[in-house]
Amino acid sequence: MIPRLLDRERIVAGPGFNRWLVPPAALAIHLCIGMAYGFSVFWLPLSRALGITKPVICPDLTLTAALFTTVCDWRVSDLGWIYTLFFVFLGSSAALWGGWLERSGPRKAGVVAAICWCGGIVIAAVGVILHQLWIMWLGAGVLGGIGLGLGYISPVSTLIKWFPDRRGMATGMAIMGFGGGAMIGAPLADRLMTHFRTPTSVGVWQTFLVLAGLYFASMMAGAFAYRVPPAGWRPRGMTSAPGQAMVTARSVHLRDAHKTKQFWLIWAVLCLNVSAGIGVIGMASPMLQEIFGASAAVAAGFTGLISLFNIGGRFFWASLSDRIGRKATYYTFFILGIALYTLTPTAARTGSQAAFVLAICVIVSMYGGGFATIPAYLADIFGTQFVGAIHGRLLTAWSTAGIIGPVVVNYIREYQREIGVPWARAYDVTMYILAAMLVFGLIANALVKPLSDRWFMTDEDLAALQARSGRGSDANQSKALGIGPGGLDGRTALAWTAVAVPIAWGVWVTLSQALILFS
Repeated sequence: MIPRLLDRERIVAGPGFNRWLVPPAALAIHLCIGMAYGFSVFWLPLSRALGITKPVICPDLTLTAALFTTVCDWRVSDLGWIYTLFFVFLGSSAALWGGWLERSGPRKAGVVAAICWCGGIVIAAVGVILHQLWIMWLGAGVLGGIGLGLGYISPVSTLIKWFPDRRGMATGMAIMGFGGGAMIGAPLADRLMTHFRTPTSVGVWQTFLVLAGLYFASMMAGAFAYRVPPAGWRPRGMTSAPGQAMVTARSVHLRDAHKTKQFWLIWAVLCLNVSAGIGVIGMASPMLQEIFGASAAVAAGFTGLISLFNIGGRFFWASLSDRIGRKATYYTFFILGIALYTLTPTAARTGSQAAFVLAICVIVSMYGGGFATIPAYLADIFGTQFVGAIHGRLLTAWSTAGIIGPVVVNYIREYQREIGVPWARAYDVTMYILAAMLVFGLIANALVKPLSDRWFMTDEDLAALQARSGRGSDANQSKALGIGPGGLDGRTALAWTAVAVPIAWGVWVTLSQALILFS
């Protein structure tokens, strides 16, 4: 019975379904898995899990020994590998199982994502109790990372099919949730650890269990709220796909997408945009302290501020792309980004903290906007039939960028320190190199052109594929779907309220921290 509830044909929307119920379902999942960004809140408490008040340090502890020790506290660098595992397995699982997701539907993928992400956190709690780092790596890092990948891509194809008239806005709303997950989860985790802290426990494993329970309930609610439209459905008043030169009404098969140069150009576009952005995010707080002499409290407020721009940029830029087009949006990212990266050293040399903060915030907004715009870009070029799976494969660009960006920034910073460059000039070379990355991204974006006809599936092949997956078209049913003349109904308002309340709380906490910048 339960497996049948997860079948794709069981979630095809019926007459009168309101498409605005789908974005809050996606947010319910993305706000949970987005806590991956906030996992660093656990590093310091876990680094004294045995010593409680101060770490139990073992000299000459190797990484291999740290995996199995029960008498030494872990180092932050040992724990940080969980963060790396998150995004390595996010990209790889999205690439491996994206095709399965398209066949099985978002509900089944969302349920599996909930089991993996929340189950991984529970296993990590066991690792804390037993003080075995390898269990934490395996649970949170590997199993949790698989949950991240499936949860991240689960709503993409569905939202694009429900909002063919506003693809960017739809994916921007969901992916905004991934950026906002840490904004809610990190302060909540901090409060839970404070509540559970005792003279013999730092409160982490208890916090893991509470978060796993909350996240599982939210993700399952989101997964079971997913619905897919009948094949060929269009919103009222929209009779065909948008008639723009860069927007196709046809679809490329998953097996052929990676054979096109357009796929690899868009891969490079995402990789270079994210490499530059993630490099800045990783060094934003130390830059403010080392260049302007800001206090740790001010730097923390700055971190909160850029998280808001990261989140807001995902919705703003993706929505804007519906009006100006995806290619023009990425042109904006690269051209404006090049200017800001090259001007930031000038702000540092002149001591203009306000200009520096503004530049970094805009850069971070475009970093988030790049993630939110890329699914719609793929749908424009490759069509909507396999966009979720194609997006999953493209996320290997994110995994690559997660290595390139931090490595470039950290090694250059260390080299500058070794040769005695003043702090006010220590990041100049870094910013120029990141600007150069954006130049190459600009070139790759310029080379993206519409695909030739030979890559697209025929109408007959597409119809046969949809028939096999239980997605046959029903014109009468299609006309009955969507928002009625009365606007949002009570059920839809309740669904949006359920996700808006935690988002509002997270924004309030983050703004409270960011106000330190201006006090």
